[in-house]
Amino acid sequence: MNFKKNILCIGAGYVGGPTMAMIASKCPLYKVTVVDINKDKIREWNSDNLPIYEPGLDELVKKIRDKNLFFSTETDKHIREADIIFVSVNTPTKTFGQGAGKAADLQYWEKTARQILANSTGSKIIVEKSTLPVRAAEAMDRILNTKNDNIHLEVVSNPEFLSEGTAIADLENPDRVLIGAKQTPEGISAGKEIVEIYSHWVPRERIVESNVWSSELSKLTANAFLAQRISSINSISALCEKTEADIDEVGHAIGMDSRIGPKFLKASVGFGGSCFKKDILNLVYISQSYGLTEVAEYWESVVNLNEWQERRFIQNMVSNMFNTIAGKKIALFGFAFKSNTGDTRDSPAIYIARGLAEEKAQITISDPEALANAKKDLSDMEENIIYERDPYKAAEGAHAIAVLTEWDLYRNLDYKRIMRSMVQPAFIFDGRNILDHKKLFDLGFNVFAVGKAPMKQF
Repeated sequence: MNFKKNILCIGAGYVGGPTMAMIASKCPLYKVTVVDINKDKIREWNSDNLPIYEPGLDELVKKIRDKNLFFSTETDKHIREADIIFVSVNTPTKTFGQGAGKAADLQYWEKTARQILANSTGSKIIVEKSTLPVRAAEAMDRILNTKNDNIHLEVVSNPEFLSEGTAIADLENPDRVLIGAKQTPEGISAGKEIVEIYSHWVPRERIVESNVWSSELSKLTANAFLAQRISSINSISALCEKTEADIDEVGHAIGMDSRIGPKFLKASVGFGGSCFKKDILNLVYISQSYGLTEVAEYWESVVNLNEWQERRFIQNMVSNMFNTIAGKKIALFGFAFKSNTGDTRDSPAIYIARGLAEEKAQITISDPEALANAKKDLSDMEENIIYERDPYKAAEGAHAIAVLTEWDLYRNLDYKRIMRSMVQPAFIFDGRNILDHKKLFDLGFNVFAVGKAPMKQF
């Protein structure tokens, strides 16, 4: 088949894979190829067991794979063939050198830019999909256009705003698609080509065009604002527990204010995922680099509050279980950072599990999708940790259950059966406020929820 355009995505992760699957589905005249250096990941994309779990993704990929959606490890070959290249490589927080702990580690991003340059035999559009600091496109442009020939590689910013667990729905019906381009004839023309892709299914009024720098900063700022709302409501949850106010009632009341709105006002054990903390710390580092100390301190406090909420959850468990959990079995219900994904990156459950292990607890971890990643996250502390997919088996003989992921599965369990299998007195710490606390109390549980008065049997 003769395709209208060849689109390549470098990086087959949580963003690249689903995004390209949606583009291929909506643009059947475009050939879409996803490449990655990880051979095992590409093999899984070409199998019946995809490397990531996302509702609706499996059906979408299998419908179009090998028709106009392809997965490969032959990066150099596909760079040469591509008209448009999306760059969706990992940009983690640096763990070394200048900016360690805050700045984005751009080594994979730069290697990819140089690989594109080395293998390009004609002009192309390069689309930033990875989350990058402001002005990164300028650096990429300098790398890509160092050759003294007729090849021109135009850089466009197209940040993702996906929420894991609803990524396919977010891609199919996005709040907005943001496309940032240099305000030059070449840049504007390249931006229009990316607009054309999304216009196959996204209403034109939802496709926002801006300059490159605004696009890059908008991505960091959006995640920072969302995380700030979570940290804000979590700070009030601590006050609710002291005053016997109910955080759900408070969140509902303030969410009815049209100036505030109801989203991201659910108190919990804390936020996780690959974006929030990383993007906030990137924003902190950028602010510091421009001498904006007060701005940096403000955003850093959002991360600090989140980490305090995680510590506070462990402290509440220890203090309410008679000031010791040494030798006690604790079942963790959920390890993914949120429901409907197997992703555990920066999940609060990692910190909770490590904190409980330091207190010498016996830990059993249960999760319907994230156990493989949990084993990797805790590979250095295999002693005293058991992994059990079945929550009923995980709870047998436990002194306490801690709900750390809001899977619907945990709302509908037979807690009367679970209660009978546990050591008495039995405790439930609901870190996501998804359970029927009154019903659990009536069954005999001691119930502790975030931002609510405790319900004790003694």
